[in-house]
Amino acid sequence: MQRHFFVGAALVLSTLLHAQQDSAYLQEVVVTANKYEKKQTQTGKVVSVISSEMLRQSGGRSLGELLNQVAGVTVPGANNNLGSNQTINIRGASAGNTLILLDGIPVNDPSVISNYFDINLLSIDQIERVEILKGGQSTLYGSDAVAGVVNIISKKTTREKNKPAFNASVSGGSFGTLRSSLGVSGQQNKLDYLLQLSAISSQGFSAATDTSGIANFDKDNYRQQTARLQVGYKTGTHSRLSLNNLYSRYHTALDAGAFADEKDFIADNTNKLSGIGWQLKKENTLLQLNYQYNEVERAYLDDSSYRSSSFVNFVKSNYTGITHFAEVYLSKKSGSIEWLGGVDYRKHQTTQSYWSTGPWGPYAPPVLKASFDQLSPYASLVFSKDNLIIEAGGRFNHHSVYGNNLTYTFNPAYRLNAHTKLFANLYSAFKAPSLYQLFDPGAGNTSLQPEKGSIQELGLEWTKGRLFRGRVVAFNRESRSTIIYSYNPVTWSGNYINASTQHNYGVEIETQLAISAVTIRANYAYTDGRIEGRYSGTGLPLGKDTSYFNLYRIPKHAFNVSASYGSGQWLFTLSGRAASNRQEFIYGAAPQEMDGYVTFDLYGEYRFKNINGMRAFIDLRNLSDTRYEELRGYTARGINLMAGLLFSR
Repeated sequence: MQRHFFVGAALVLSTLLHAQQDSAYLQEVVVTANKYEKKQTQTGKVVSVISSEMLRQSGGRSLGELLNQVAGVTVPGANNNLGSNQTINIRGASAGNTLILLDGIPVNDPSVISNYFDINLLSIDQIERVEILKGGQSTLYGSDAVAGVVNIISKKTTREKNKPAFNASVSGGSFGTLRSSLGVSGQQNKLDYLLQLSAISSQGFSAATDTSGIANFDKDNYRQQTARLQVGYKTGTHSRLSLNNLYSRYHTALDAGAFADEKDFIADNTNKLSGIGWQLKKENTLLQLNYQYNEVERAYLDDSSYRSSSFVNFVKSNYTGITHFAEVYLSKKSGSIEWLGGVDYRKHQTTQSYWSTGPWGPYAPPVLKASFDQLSPYASLVFSKDNLIIEAGGRFNHHSVYGNNLTYTFNPAYRLNAHTKLFANLYSAFKAPSLYQLFDPGAGNTSLQPEKGSIQELGLEWTKGRLFRGRVVAFNRESRSTIIYSYNPVTWSGNYINASTQHNYGVEIETQLAISAVTIRANYAYTDGRIEGRYSGTGLPLGKDTSYFNLYRIPKHAFNVSASYGSGQWLFTLSGRAASNRQEFIYGAAPQEMDGYVTFDLYGEYRFKNINGMRAFIDLRNLSDTRYEELRGYTARGINLMAGLLFSR
């Protein structure tokens, strides 16, 4: 099967090199690398970008599908039924080691065991661009940024005064899927505004795999509504006050387990976010103040009359996570020196309840109510002279439960000539234990320490205008004191402990070639690693752990290639993905290997000549109708399509 993977990957490459997108992962100006605008050529950090053009040409895809095409990024389940649980894994790191930012501010769900954020709650209709900053980024962004950060940058207001801008889209396709969005933005004197509404509905298909093909598994539907309101006011010549509100909710009836139809499981997930910010921006000075309130609520209802379980026949559970985030930072440039200093405060809270009943009566463990807070001053310095760039920084983190820890970053880069840059990055990073891991009545451990990572990168980057861009990066990451669940079969009890070390390493290659109307992009990622443990709850040697064996579901080899051709009113893009065999954890048994796969997609777009801003598109996915699994026991989409209209003016 491994041989079939490489044959398929070669077919993707050879096919696409004969075809040929005016956007790329290697953009020029990014904000995530330093918390302020910076040309990518002026930093040694590894940043990939999903541009506004790529988002517009997504054909109604999800954020997970787009992230899956970035070198070194894996989103297991991105091609499953809408609403499937999706976590972002960068360079083989486990869930929760990638920090999600929304407009530069962390978003979390403190009610989840690993503190990750559900990206199903974010609609690409609300997004301007996405920046993926790899490597340990805890110095600038704090806890959870061990493998990297994903900064989702929202759509901004139009800059043309006294004239509103409108955008709208409608599309439909396979599985009874309908998508729509409507937005308006503009400026009136000192006031600017943006309102964006999005909706998705889908009849879906069975999330669980029907191995017999005749069990008549039911379709698992999905509905989502998202609304975002942003208002800004110019408080001075160089300053602006902004207010942001985001509401997102989705309802799904996904199957609750692998290979098993579940006709009565319902999940409702809601995100409420409100923030205020004030910015003073002059030529060489930036002062930023932020506050954000983020609340995520997950509600599950499972009437188990359709299941064969002899233990429960009704389950109801609720999980609420609340985050308060406040931050102030100042950056200033003077000659060859740029410095940044700031402090942030974050408070995490959760309330969790569970109730079930069955043949032995009701069961209701104590309601979990818990919180902790962190206070973190940080600073960074950038020195640039001639062809040399040196960045360095550090963060002190005070945690209300475990105490204090430090992180650092050191990023030297040297321009060998006008087109070539050599860089080497050294980082340390950390992940604080979650509220569940600390305070759960059955498994919590308030003696937990943060997971600590050390990361090294070495790479070369080439740029030759728009003609060619390329980057090769080798990385190595070691995470110590990783948190695992240790179970003692003698006492029938367990808890979370700091007990293992994870080691990941690999290589990433990204290229882009643009010749006239033809653009070819390709990337390849090799990821490998291991986990080592010190002990278990029974005193026996600790082997590979369920949650923290970091190559479960991660392909060792992954290719992504696309080729676009644009002429006049037409644009065509042929793309392909190839992923090698992956391992899936099986409780109480050896891991099972899942076959590699190769898929092809074709996108076409027509720009109306007589209707300014109107475009029609059709997006055909998995053209070869490849049957594969990203998550064992759950169905990935076969051949499917979306088609629709986009309007922006």
